[in-house]
Amino acid sequence: MRKPLRLRRYLVHFSSYNIPQVFTDVLVIGSGVAGLSAVLALPEDLSVLLITKGDLSNGSTAEAQGGVAAALAPDDSPEDHFADTVEAGCGLCDEEAVRLVTEDAPERIRELIGRGVMFDREEGDYALTREGGHRRRRILHANGDATGRVMHDALAERVRERPNVQVFERTFALDLLTLDSGCHGALTWQATHGVMMARAKQTILATGGCGRVYRETTNPESVTGDGIAMAFRAGASLQDLEFIQFHPTILYVAGASRALISEAVRGEGGVLRNREGERFMPGYHPDAELAPRDIVSRSIVEEMKRTDHPHVYLDVTSMGAERMESRFPTITALCRRFELEPSEDLIPVRPAAHYMIGGVRTDLRGRTDVENLLACGEVACTGLHGANRLGSNSLLEGLVFGRRCARTAAENLRTMPEALSVHALQGLPQEPAYGNLNLTDVENSLKSVMWRDVGVEREGEGLDEALEMITFWCRYVMDKEFREPQGWQLQNMLVVSRLIAMSARQREESRGVHFRSDFPEADPGWQRHIVISDTGQDWL
Repeated sequence: MRKPLRLRRYLVHFSSYNIPQVFTDVLVIGSGVAGLSAVLALPEDLSVLLITKGDLSNGSTAEAQGGVAAALAPDDSPEDHFADTVEAGCGLCDEEAVRLVTEDAPERIRELIGRGVMFDREEGDYALTREGGHRRRRILHANGDATGRVMHDALAERVRERPNVQVFERTFALDLLTLDSGCHGALTWQATHGVMMARAKQTILATGGCGRVYRETTNPESVTGDGIAMAFRAGASLQDLEFIQFHPTILYVAGASRALISEAVRGEGGVLRNREGERFMPGYHPDAELAPRDIVSRSIVEEMKRTDHPHVYLDVTSMGAERMESRFPTITALCRRFELEPSEDLIPVRPAAHYMIGGVRTDLRGRTDVENLLACGEVACTGLHGANRLGSNSLLEGLVFGRRCARTAAENLRTMPEALSVHALQGLPQEPAYGNLNLTDVENSLKSVMWRDVGVEREGEGLDEALEMITFWCRYVMDKEFREPQGWQLQNMLVVSRLIAMSARQREESRGVHFRSDFPEADPGWQRHIVISDTGQDWL
């Protein structure tokens, strides 16, 4: 019988006696819209350290094309936005969270404008568009299809202006530091300085999702689930990990990296066709191309299987060259790089992993169940999205909950001692084996298994096979201690992948983005959340 494998508390062994340390009031891990919003909402008399895995100028927010949702039109209201969000969530939304976000949305938009974000306008009014699941035009966009980039650049510029904020770029967060059930900052690594400790009274986790555990994904290379894995090792509860949203349309060119084709293209009149040139979405849903993303993704997969073809096509020829280039300049340029002219050619597309709906469980103030650890953005599960995220609610969630985490951190600091308590902290050696592993091969195999068996469509036998393979790789990799990010990322990806597959195997129904072909209907008995906690028991 194999010896049970317990999940190691820290990825590397260390001692606070012999590694560099920095001290701050608030540590923010992650530089997307949630992390940047948190930094800007913190009082300027607090010391703040922002660490980011790459450069401050990059990340998932900067890649976001579609826009940000808010009820600003005369025929719209926060109540209508609330209703659309709850309907998309398939019975699992926390309605208090939904109401909070949808009512706060207009004020957050005004705040963004005050920070320099210029949203597109037509004849003086906001140029609002519509996406799947929205009954109104309520999606604001900037520079056509570069909304995330415009927002990110404006927020990052404001952060760099803050004298109380230090930014550590190209800094890998290894683990959260915990003592007596509380968080005391994070263990980090830089290529130039090695392992360091960032000691903090309050820590805000804003590390994003985990799309890179899948072979097909819209996410940047840095999005490997590190924050989810870190929080789990630190004792935080995770919720709804089975709910992975797959974006229906990425540009599919064999051998090339994948690129997102915004849902807003369909909102402006783009239609989907199969290899025979037939428009197929009206046969799957009355809202056709503007059906919720999970339905469009599954419909595309069904057409791919039915026609024995690796993709379908997005037809935007009705827009004309001038309209396409002015409204979607980024997508137009992307297509042209592959010798596709959107006004004349059909664009090959297929679904890809896009957004982690579940994550680290928080309350409405951003608090996790680890004292002094807060979470916001895609890494967090606030209850806003339920079982299916409504398009363009993600940037909004980052704005709202980034600010709420900052307010909670500031309130907590009022009751804490002015001086930061210094405790001796260490991760004990685990008799590490620095074996020669082909990490790239394991990573590619993991991504393929996740895409095949834990993807758009799932069933019990495939999930069992996926869990068997992931468990095998865990036994092979998790007891090793690595000295650089590729190994640590792989360990985090294995942890997160196994938890996603476990949750998907447990939920024996189809709801929202989670579709089980062996349980194709929603089951009222499953109108509840799956919560996972590391209880210190054997993990494998």
